[in-house]
Amino acid sequence: MRPCPCREPHPLRRVVLTGGPGAGKTAVLELLRQAMCEHVVVLPESAGIVFGGGFPRRTDDASRRAAQRAIFFVQRELEAAAEGANPAILLCDRGTVDGAAYWPGPDTLWSSVGVSRLTELARYDVVVHLRTPTSAQGYHTDAHRIETAEEAARVDERIALEWDGHPRVLVVDATTDFVTKVRLALDLVRDELPPCCRTHPVHVPGARREAGSTRERTHEEVGT
Repeated sequence: MRPCPCREPHPLRRVVLTGGPGAGKTAVLELLRQAMCEHVVVLPESAGIVFGGGFPRRTDDASRRAAQRAIFFVQRELEAAAEGANPAILLCDRGTVDGAAYWPGPDTLWSSVGVSRLTELARYDVVVHLRTPTSAQGYHTDAHRIETAEEAARVDERIALEWDGHPRVLVVDATTDFVTKVRLALDLVRDELPPCCRTHPVHVPGARREAGSTRERTHEEVGT
């Protein structure tokens, strides 16, 4: 993270980076952490904190519901703790809404934690959705990513459905050129910065600004 000479207070904007398995979210966030100035606070993933801290990761429905409630509240408190650093942007590694994509039912995450979905959608200013690649675009499994390409695509679609209704969902389509995907995501986040913080040079080796695809998602495409 780079120092910034600006010391003016900034209006806080919450930006979510989300996506299904294999979308490149972790790598993109780390590059953003290195490239952006100190007024961009990159939060850790709340699920990683919960499970990395020893919370049981079991597959029965009761355990899955308990885990998603824990992740929800950790995410809320991570955001609250970061607000004192005068950030222009809180860049969230998923938001509170993502947990609903992993909720097993029969009730909803929202009723279980005592909030409404609309309130949580309104919590965030922008959502950047990195789409999960297909096998042909380079999707692969490993020790931590056990979903097949088809399973990963279904998770990615559930995430898209949960964010449906948010006024600013910016989609970075999957591409075989991952560096280009990083460049596109970085540009979208940089566009949300105040003018004083946009002047810092940012370089992603090998990226071509004109390549790749970003777009605002339309309601018609969700679920197709």
